[in-house]
Amino acid sequence: MRANLITVSACGLVISLATPAFPQRAGEPTKALGETDVARVLVERLDLDLYKATIKGLTQFGDRRQGTDRNKAAIDWIDAQLKSYGCTNTERLKYEYQPPAGSIRATNQAGAVGGESTARRSGTATTTQGGGRPRGVRARTGVNNDPNAQPDVKLRQLNSQPAMPGPREEIYCTKIGTTHPEEMYIVGAHMDGIGWGEAANDDGSGTALVMEVARVLSGVDVQTERSIRFILWNNEETGTNGSHAYVDQRKDLQGQEDPPGSGKYPEPKWLGMIQHDMMLFDHGMPLEDGTVSKEQRPEADINIEFQTSAKFAAQSQALAWVFESTNEKYATDYPAVVSSHMTNTDSGPFQDVVAAISLRENERGTQIGNGWDPQWHQPTDLYITYSNKDFRLGLNATQTTLAAMAQLAGANLKK
Repeated sequence: MRANLITVSACGLVISLATPAFPQRAGEPTKALGETDVARVLVERLDLDLYKATIKGLTQFGDRRQGTDRNKAAIDWIDAQLKSYGCTNTERLKYEYQPPAGSIRATNQAGAVGGESTARRSGTATTTQGGGRPRGVRARTGVNNDPNAQPDVKLRQLNSQPAMPGPREEIYCTKIGTTHPEEMYIVGAHMDGIGWGEAANDDGSGTALVMEVARVLSGVDVQTERSIRFILWNNEETGTNGSHAYVDQRKDLQGQEDPPGSGKYPEPKWLGMIQHDMMLFDHGMPLEDGTVSKEQRPEADINIEFQTSAKFAAQSQALAWVFESTNEKYATDYPAVVSSHMTNTDSGPFQDVVAAISLRENERGTQIGNGWDPQWHQPTDLYITYSNKDFRLGLNATQTTLAAMAQLAGANLKK
């Protein structure tokens, strides 16, 4: 694994230098994997067909829009799946979602509240929220709010119930560390979607990734020194309300033993947060006529993003390079690149609290936000839209995250 030291100069530039692996506890030597490459053993337990089947299973609930019965049914299904993998200590974070006054109609139509939807539709911004500068051909993007744009009558009916304000839930389970249960990585994706499709890519692909990593690491012969929490956020499409609720409710509970002397930590200290949001589609920049190639480009890659303006930018960059390194060693088909414009995803609420990164198909601000994925929030975000090459990009991201978590959390196999 590539080792990293991140230093920040007076002008804010981030430089990577070789040092012991990140993150390393004070006074502890870097642990060798020994005779068995545990990460490789675990990665080989992933399977393209299983990854595709999980995405397919999520699409039975349509777009899973927050505040609907189909959203609740999808949460129950995810809960049952996690338990079937052996991740049986599932819990639900509860919070209340009340859109800003006068915005209920907009929420039901566009699926988002505030400036994000407007920025997506306008296509005129010269600088994205994340700080990147768009270049090259740009195509219009937006949130489909027309049910008649979905030609599949059955799917249109499934997605017809509008979102309503009120109580919300999001599901998570935890792999308890054997040596340091008081420390934890958070691995997440959002399970809600919009656009009158199936939300197969946004974000069924990320949700399935997290569930597959949870499945492998929940194997009966797998132990990890540190804890890992697998969480499927809700309300991402309304402005990352679910992840904001988690940070608000649980940030100050980190590392507290409850009950005292029990060795149990309901909220272990956060070591890093890794988000996964849209994993399948990297077909390149729009063509001159605004269309996008129907074929996955041979040079497709996985984008690993951190936010350079965050308080934990240096630590986040170090974490990103760990993932890039595991991708190079363990991913079978597609490489990874690191960029500094993480934005508009559920790692955002964490970025000033802990190292936080996001994995996705394209850079969020300068690429997805400028038309690189024509299925984004559209009726065409369907399971049948994507080819095996597309699904394999998501599988490679799964390989990347699984290998990184195996190393960071100290995975080992029981004899």
